[in-house]
Amino acid sequence: MMVNTVRFALVVVGVFGWSMMLPSATQVGLSDKVLVFPYETDFSFVSLIPQKEMGLRAFTLCMRVATELPEDRQIILFAYRTADYDELNVWRESDGRVSFYMSGDGIFFHLPHITTFRSSLCLTWDSRTGLSAFWVDGKRSTYQVYKPGHSIRPKGSILLGQDPDKHLGGLEAGQSFVGEMTDLNMWDFVLSRSMIQAWHYGHRVPKGNVFDWGTMEYELNGNVMVVDDD
Repeated sequence: MMVNTVRFALVVVGVFGWSMMLPSATQVGLSDKVLVFPYETDFSFVSLIPQKEMGLRAFTLCMRVATELPEDRQIILFAYRTADYDELNVWRESDGRVSFYMSGDGIFFHLPHITTFRSSLCLTWDSRTGLSAFWVDGKRSTYQVYKPGHSIRPKGSILLGQDPDKHLGGLEAGQSFVGEMTDLNMWDFVLSRSMIQAWHYGHRVPKGNVFDWGTMEYELNGNVMVVDDD
């Protein structure tokens, strides 16, 4: 009875501006908006619909993020999974490092901590060389070589806020994202240093051809808020 009461309360809250526990209809465009994940849950996430198939041999992924979660708390920042593989997962690990995984073991970077103040975070990877790097507030990490020759498989599901341990399932509250996320964009090529720095400072850059924050299709699930970027 207690569980049912809690779930009923969550649904009622949804009527007053929170997304309900059932998926919302597909929505389009988040210009000048921020996604707020206010609580640790195992059911709140945002599904993204890419503009093109996610069969990738290079990419640049950028977002602006902030969180109050402690530094020893693992956080999923981006999750793309096909039926059998985590094709591209980006994490803040429990030891504070930031990592990404493509179908197996990951690669780890020592970066400035993600805090309550918004950081711009980009990740670049090129299959031809395997060169990989994170960019924080326009500054590049040391390059590392990761999975040269690899290809990311298409026809999966992309989530913000949760890590599916199986295709759209197996969500864990202890790995969920809590905080704010905005301006997520993705390109199917590696942006130049000047372009990444221009994006960081809010200047005009080519629109993401995989995800463009201003025109992106998305679905809200659980307790996720869309608010003005004041």
